[in-house]
Amino acid sequence: MSRRFAAFVATGTALAVLVIGSLIAIALGRSHPPKPAVASTSTSATPSVTPTQTPTQTPNVNAPTSPHRPVPNPTAALAAGNKKVLFLSFDDGPDPVWTPKILQVLAKHGAHATFFELGSMQAAHPGLRDQVLAAGNTIGSHSITHPQLTAVSAAKRHHEIFDGPQSTCFRPPYGATNPKVRADIKAAGMVQVLWDVDPRDWARPGTQAIVHNILTHAHRHNIILLHDGGGDRSQTVAALDKVLPLLKAQGYSFPAMDC
Repeated sequence: MSRRFAAFVATGTALAVLVIGSLIAIALGRSHPPKPAVASTSTSATPSVTPTQTPTQTPNVNAPTSPHRPVPNPTAALAAGNKKVLFLSFDDGPDPVWTPKILQVLAKHGAHATFFELGSMQAAHPGLRDQVLAAGNTIGSHSITHPQLTAVSAAKRHHEIFDGPQSTCFRPPYGATNPKVRADIKAAGMVQVLWDVDPRDWARPGTQAIVHNILTHAHRHNIILLHDGGGDRSQTVAALDKVLPLLKAQGYSFPAMDC
């Protein structure tokens, strides 16, 4: 055998050995596949891959809604454009006798009002609050028990303001106010609402006297103070029924304040 032929045979033999070895390795790899990695239960402090897009969070439908923010003046938007509007307000209720009667008179004349209610009266007559709101009126807070807030302790003042009827409007009893009262009202998320016209219906001066007082003193954008609680309000109901058509004839409308 020549040297050239022997070298050729050796090279061919080596190639054959390499091919056979590769085929055996592939066969062994298929018969023993790699085991899957075991998932870790620990959480990595740094993610291995940075997300390319911030995931969208699903809103929590059970989360409480943000409270309605009080407006600086709950009559401003309703009186915009120098409209002929008057704002009726009723204090000291809700009363099971007089509040429904006042609601009937308001509905009869297409008027609305804001009822500054006491927490104690709301608790005693829970269904009346819903009647007031269902008729398109609004509710303001008049404290819980009607104390003079300028003459009570800081703790009592805080309780009467913060724990009274839910609203964004607060009317201090007797109109008694000072910087501390106003600061607590603001901290409770409310605005202070007083009045422009007091026809003294609380003193029961007579139906006609109440009507005359309103007609004499009420001008556009005024807030009129009346009462649906605190005693016999038959004169208030009668006066309201008389004065509303007279004021409507003058072009006035009666929206509820934004409370």
